[in-house]
Parts: sequence; structure tokens; C-alpha cells
Amino acid sequence: MLIYNVTINIDESVHDEWLHWMRDKHIPDMLSTGKFSHAKMMKVLVEEDMGGVTYSVQYTTKDRSTLEAYYKEDAEKMRGDGLQRFADKFVAFRTELEVVSQQIP
Repeated sequence: MLIYNVTINIDESVHDEWLHWMRDKHIPDMLSTGKFSHAKMMKVLVEEDMGGVTYSVQYTTKDRSTLEAYYKEDAEKMRGDGLQRFADKFVAFRTELEVVSQQIP
């Protein structure tokens, strides 16, 4: 299992609009690609020197080939929508994580 993690710092001037878009449009669109089983969105509780509000969104996928298919078939469109709406109001970076162990009591 892999986690496709996207960390985003969003400018406070568009924060509420962005958060609504993420919850109601972008994350559902990501899940509708069929390449992710679920998503978690978390607020980072550290103040950034650059300001803004930072979030981590983690999309779970079953394997590398599924994530590669996302990159090839969907990533450009998914990223483009955010760029078009929020242009210079955010900074994002992406990380791939491999789940080594998961323990649930």
C-alpha cells in the first residue's frame, strides 16, 4: 500500500474558498479516478514563517502501478484545476510514502 501525500500551504486570502473546493470538489474528483481507496485531510499545526495555512492530504492507493497510472492519466488535469483556480496563492509539494506497518487496537 502506498500513500500519495500532498502538502499545501494556502494563502489566508483564499483559504475558505480553497478549503470548500478541496472538500467538495477536488478530493471527491481524486477519489472518482478509481485509483485511490480513501483520502485523509489534515491541518498542520505549525505556523509557517511564510504565513498561510498548511494542510497535508493523504491519498491511499494499492500499489506503484496504480499510482503511476494516476500520474499518466489524471495528474495533469487534477493539478491544473487547482492552478487555474488559485494560481499564485499556494505552494505544494508531493511525497510518496510506503506503508510498512499499520496497527489498529
